[in-house]
Amino acid sequence: MANVNRSARKRVRQAQKRRLRNKSYKSFVKTLTKKFRAETDPEKKKELLSLLYAALDKGVSKGIFHRNTAARRKRKAALLLRRSLEG
Repeated sequence: MANVNRSARKRVRQAQKRRLRNKSYKSFVKTLTKKFRAETDPEKKKELLSLLYAALDKGVSKGIFHRNTAARRKRKAALLLRRSLEG
């Protein structure tokens, strides 16, 4: 690291900690999405959709996802559920 003041070093440490936390949460949401897409049982798929919605909303409130990104992913998941129930 460059020769910077203490507060800048602290901000670097905080940013690194937050980046790792956000990366972990995004990975969790991606895994949940993959499980949702792979599920064939309609009841389990509805449960997973509910969990996915909750995880995305929590991510938005924590500042991990932009609200439009979460809305887009929720819409896409709902569309996939609807299509799987129809056909």
